[in-house]
Amino acid sequence: MEAQAQGLLETEPLQGRDGDAVGSADFSSMLSEEEKEELKAELVQLEDEITTLRQVLSAKERHLVEIKQKLGMNLMNELKQNFSRSWHDMQTTTAYKKTHETLSHAGQKATAAFNNVGTAISKKFGDMRNSSTFKSFEERVETTVASLKTKVGGTNHGGGSFEEVLNSTAHASSQNASAGPRQTKDEELQC
Repeated sequence: MEAQAQGLLETEPLQGRDGDAVGSADFSSMLSEEEKEELKAELVQLEDEITTLRQVLSAKERHLVEIKQKLGMNLMNELKQNFSRSWHDMQTTTAYKKTHETLSHAGQKATAAFNNVGTAISKKFGDMRNSSTFKSFEERVETTVASLKTKVGGTNHGGGSFEEVLNSTAHASSQNASAGPRQTKDEELQC
């Protein structure tokens, strides 16, 4: 009882410094010869068991490799399977689901915002086209094109809409470009 009161017989496991102290202590002087022999026999038996277990593990690992080779499994296939499994596991986590949901919601909002901007720009262009300034500009271009056509020798179709004038001008310039450069009479004589 007196030994328990002094803390010599503790029931708690050894911890940190206690384990170091026990490891460095020499208990061999406290053991009888018979106990020493028993411990040496147990030590040899444990070392043999460890060696046997290592050999069994090595044999099982070789057998595992043989089976994988027969099944056509190689390192690349295993990596693919591990990646696929990890990707699936990650997708099932709550954090991934919340992040995916948040990003999806943000993408939907961004799409809606871009659609609104596109609609607003289209409306502004429509408003601009219907403005008096644009109408005045359109009339001036039509008049200018009509007078150029008359001077160049084209026929005047009575103006037409802005798009018709632009299309006819583009058509006329593409025909001139495809005809190639024209030579003047002086250039023809010099050849």
